[in-house]
Amino acid sequence: MAEFREARLSAQDGKQLYYRDYGPVVGDAATVICLAGLTRNSVDFHRLASRLSKERRVICPDYRGRGRSDYDRDWRHYAPPSLLLDLVTLITALGLHRLVVIGTSLGGILAMALGAAMPTVLKGAVLNDVGPEVQTAGLDRIRDYISSDRVHPDWDSAVADLKSIMPDLSVPEPAEKTWLAIAKSTWRRGEDGLLHYDFDTRLARTLDRPGKPAADLWPQFRGLGRIPVAVVRGADSDVLTAATLARMAESRDGDLITAEIPGVGHAPNLGEPAAQEAIHALLARV
Repeated sequence: MAEFREARLSAQDGKQLYYRDYGPVVGDAATVICLAGLTRNSVDFHRLASRLSKERRVICPDYRGRGRSDYDRDWRHYAPPSLLLDLVTLITALGLHRLVVIGTSLGGILAMALGAAMPTVLKGAVLNDVGPEVQTAGLDRIRDYISSDRVHPDWDSAVADLKSIMPDLSVPEPAEKTWLAIAKSTWRRGEDGLLHYDFDTRLARTLDRPGKPAADLWPQFRGLGRIPVAVVRGADSDVLTAATLARMAESRDGDLITAEIPGVGHAPNLGEPAAQEAIHALLARV
């Protein structure tokens, strides 16, 4: 049997959305949905999904405009409200009734939003390097390097560029093999034979904030109520600060599961021992 099944789903507007489906379709354990960062896709979660799927079903979707899902003519449909609608469509179509969401960055924001959209379905959430306050410096940095295509002639060039824009990325051993794998989930070869970003660069416009601060997501975070929540933070993150994490823990009256990964920026890869421990501690509560 293949390690995962590939499938597509029609969104409400007809866009074809790709997802990977790991593990048993039927079982008593809550299904895990892994949600990637802004420009990322399902490939990021392959190692984690492979581990978790030994005991439960794991769904890893590509958002519209990323990976193998359709691009959209209107960049505004790359913003969280449209992505949340796509996610609700996926959950409903698959008939999922008990979910744990593991979300990196934007994926964590969608996890919080899902708590309001489907409160009886969400049973737990892992927020990877994101919280109810997102630092504008981190958003600006991300927008700067994704707003225009960074074209490369070969994979060596792409890997070198990746290392330059993400110097504090958490990379499992063997490092060079992993860097190449990350590059191959960041770029794809175009019809011109060159490597282009594997996402629609217009999605960077969803980060435009002329004269506006980052959104206040505290209502969404508090809306998670008493379901189990874990937060993983890169100690050098410029998106989730230590002070915000402390406030998150305080607001949860001490029941927040936390893990801080030393020497890592935005965002941990969730393969780190402390991150794995936090995830398994959360799943044990669901």
